Amino acid sequence: MKSSLTEGSISKALIKLALPIMGTSFVQMAYNLTDMMWVGRLGSLSVAAVGTAGFFTWFAMALIFISKIGAEVGVSQSVGKEDLVAVKGYVKSSIQINVVLALIYGGFLIIFRNDLIDFFNLGNQEVIDNARGYLLIIACGIIFSFINPIFTAILNGYGNSKTPFAINTIGLLANMILDPLLIFGLGPLPALGVRGAAIATVLSQMVVSSLFIYTIKNNAILFSGLNLFKSLEKNRIKEIMGLGLPVALQSGMFTVFAMFIAKIVAQWGPTAVAVQKIGSQIEAISWMTAGGFSTALSAFTGQNFGAQKWDRIYKGYFWAITIVSIVGLSATAIFMVGGRTIFGLFLSENDALKMGAVYLQILAYSQLFMCLEITTSGGFNGLGRTIPPSVVGIVFNFLRIPAAIALTSVDSLGLNGVWWSISMSSVFKGVILTTWFVFILSKQQVKLKNKKLKPVDN
Repeated sequence: MKSSLTEGSISKALIKLALPIMGTSFVQMAYNLTDMMWVGRLGSLSVAAVGTAGFFTWFAMALIFISKIGAEVGVSQSVGKEDLVAVKGYVKSSIQINVVLALIYGGFLIIFRNDLIDFFNLGNQEVIDNARGYLLIIACGIIFSFINPIFTAILNGYGNSKTPFAINTIGLLANMILDPLLIFGLGPLPALGVRGAAIATVLSQMVVSSLFIYTIKNNAILFSGLNLFKSLEKNRIKEIMGLGLPVALQSGMFTVFAMFIAKIVAQWGPTAVAVQKIGSQIEAISWMTAGGFSTALSAFTGQNFGAQKWDRIYKGYFWAITIVSIVGLSATAIFMVGGRTIFGLFLSENDALKMGAVYLQILAYSQLFMCLEITTSGGFNGLGRTIPPSVVGIVFNFLRIPAAIALTSVDSLGLNGVWWSISMSSVFKGVILTTWFVFILSKQQVKLKNKKLKPVDN
């Protein structure tokens, strides 16, 4: 079992790994944008319903991260060490954890869906009913949304990002076909509206799961002899939980904080909710690109950490943040100039377009720093140090709430105060986390330099 990321050109290795991961990230973004584009044709109320229910599918990512991060880091570091037994242990244990969490969370959503939607005090019965119906359907098929990221993480950690990209692309095509058919109906197919969007999502995710299962049967290195019903490896599960829980906590708290932010936004009506939902999807252009490099950097760093090649880790990190800096600055320019035009792809109401343009202009200031934060988190994860980015993320995401309350009380800002609280917190996260990681790398470089200069006794 030869590591693919510990030798040869650093830039070539990162690009080869990152591009398919970025492609997979954009595929996931396209899933959401496709839903929003078609649901948007039903009006802002439908978008608000999907956006509200979407918080709970968003929260599912916190649970997925527990095994996803553990799989990525554990597999990549074990590949770097050329320890096949450990690789298979991480694969089996991460899948076992993921399936159990999916069943528990899916049942929770089904049982408490009404109470969860009522939390937002939406004040519109049509939006409430659609949100409840959407959430129920998603919950029934959530096992597929859980298992697909784990298969993706395992293959990424191994250094094979092309297969997940190809499979997820097929799922996107299925979703693009199913969305208009089930939302608006065709021939004998009835128009199902918001519920049709949920069914399309579940069916397309089912297609992806089926393709993953078919593909992994042919991967003898990672999946041969895999018995998910075999007794649990307690130590391995403990390692996975230790790696994944900080990231999961950050993701979960991010969603909780975002729900409170959404509750503040809801005071300005369903249009404001719809703008925030669509705006966050548009912003995914930059944060999912950075997320692709973050995952690539995590696998690259993990394998080289396992092989104790710190010089490659150092060079790889600075190469990665140079690329994402270009992405962040490009997003800033696009959002500043073309905000209204971009929102016009999703909504047609004039008030929504004005509100959306301002949203993107304010968030534009934080795009560079957001990209730096996300990419740097991948570097920390690859080292197995998942706590620092989690601490920074939780603290500043929480501060968005009091900041939003304070800024919206300023008459000249109003709703825009919420957008400023989000944008400025991203700036602080990017600066602090990047500085922290550079300090760690610089400190390690000094140690290596001193070690080389140390005289050798004859």
